[in-house]
Amino acid sequence: MGFITFKAENRISYGVVRADGVFDLSCRIGAVLPDLKSFLTAQGLGILGSIPKATVTDYAVGEFTYSPVIPNPAKILCVGLNYDEHRRETGRAETEHPAIFTRFADTLIGHHSPIVLPVNSSALDYEGELAVVIGRSGFHVREDEALSLVAGYSVFNDATLRDWQRHTHQFTPGKNFPNTGAFGPTLITPEEAGPLEDKRIETRVNGATMQSAKLGDMIFSIPRIIAYLSGFTRLSPGDVIATGTPGGVGFKRDPQVFLRQGDRVDVTVEGIGTLINTVEREVPPQDHVRH
Repeated sequence: MGFITFKAENRISYGVVRADGVFDLSCRIGAVLPDLKSFLTAQGLGILGSIPKATVTDYAVGEFTYSPVIPNPAKILCVGLNYDEHRRETGRAETEHPAIFTRFADTLIGHHSPIVLPVNSSALDYEGELAVVIGRSGFHVREDEALSLVAGYSVFNDATLRDWQRHTHQFTPGKNFPNTGAFGPTLITPEEAGPLEDKRIETRVNGATMQSAKLGDMIFSIPRIIAYLSGFTRLSPGDVIATGTPGGVGFKRDPQVFLRQGDRVDVTVEGIGTLINTVEREVPPQDHVRH
């Protein structure tokens, strides 16, 4: 089963994906569970019961726009340097533990929304990733139990401003510009996704393949990541884990490849979906201080 968060008729809703559109769950149970995060929370607690069967299409393709799958996560936890090819191209040493940084929820955009190149940078890079969405609360979770916390998988583009990322050894500034965290289009349940290790992840810019790897090439597996993260923070339904990007990023190419106005970036995770975003240049602000 696949879920999306979407906008139609001037309201944000969520529902079940159908071949020709979406079955709106929010209009049926939204008074109790107003968003997909609350739906996952109820599901994880075992209090949801049966959900309405997706027997009709409420909004056909073209009658709605995509929002980030989870627009309001409490946490977005990102894994850096989690493919060996990417670790080597950046010149980083092997580590015993995953490198973790965070994103803010207000950086997120949905499928087909533009990634914004800010006026104060020209070093916008792509990073195609698998996203894991948590569906059940957990703290100090053992690795062999970690997958039981997973509600599903989606696609992420952790678009990064490399100059701001490298102002210091802390990644936070380069990872948190507005409208740079593309996330979607669909949340695919583990049952539908099946085993992930042999599935491919690819990033294409204007049709040219820039990144390609198997999910099984991750240095730290999804269970290992979840166990590690839950060792220092309680994971909650709706939390998002971006699991790292393969080699082939733009700033390590010769010559370097940075995203420009009008570029199109497609990130595909086999069996999970394709996330498509174009790039738009930020309109310069009229003033620098808002009162």
